[in-house]
Amino acid sequence: MNMRAIIVDDEELARRGIRALLNRAGDVEIVSECGNGEEAIKAISAAEPELVYLDIQMQGKTGFDVIAALPKTKCPHVIFVTAFDRFAVRAFEIHALDYLLKPVNEERFNASLARARAAIAGARDGSMIRRFWQMTTELRTASGQSSVTDRIPVKTHGRVMIVNVPEIDWVEADGDYVSVHVGAKSWLLRETIAAAEARLALSGFVRIHRSTLVNICRVRELQPLSKGEFTVVLRDGTELKLSRNYRFALERLLGKTL
Repeated sequence: MNMRAIIVDDEELARRGIRALLNRAGDVEIVSECGNGEEAIKAISAAEPELVYLDIQMQGKTGFDVIAALPKTKCPHVIFVTAFDRFAVRAFEIHALDYLLKPVNEERFNASLARARAAIAGARDGSMIRRFWQMTTELRTASGQSSVTDRIPVKTHGRVMIVNVPEIDWVEADGDYVSVHVGAKSWLLRETIAAAEARLALSGFVRIHRSTLVNICRVRELQPLSKGEFTVVLRDGTELKLSRNYRFALERLLGKTL
């Protein structure tokens, strides 16, 4: 699928140069070209492009004014193209994807475009995952099913794989991500451990440590340690620590109240 882009510059010659480079790339659809900030705001709002090549100093509204006028939820990836380097810090403070200086070097332009491809691919994957969850929720609601999670979409190598929840052995916190372990394989999911716990609680997962969830059905044995802590041994031999602060998890694993 081609990337949808808009070129914004008050110099026609500059627009022509960017247009030529994008046409040469072969995977970019230029949906609009604008000569000033007012046109840009209208065009971006109407076309909802994924990528905007945006000049900074233009008559009337500047490139920064254009970004400020757009809703944050609808702001595309932005690559600033300008003759001045003094705006670079401010550009990256508003999370610009890149900052190109005129005259634009083709090699530098292509490197920037590669960065845009990666960012847009990630955004598309995220959108696909959100649509998957929405569709699944709607189907369950329509059929009167409970909100038990039975499948999780995960991104890997540019694809979105569907992991069956009963096959998951354990889940580990990794910053703003969690690592989902199925046997010897693991996948990263952009979700906090708290969010994963809430989603998987009804599917038989318990939190045994501040950074660990475990699938009760995959537990083989519990080995007592000192001070009320345990080692949780899974079917495949994986050993995980059960902290004494998670007494409820121990009760779930033992199937009785302590």
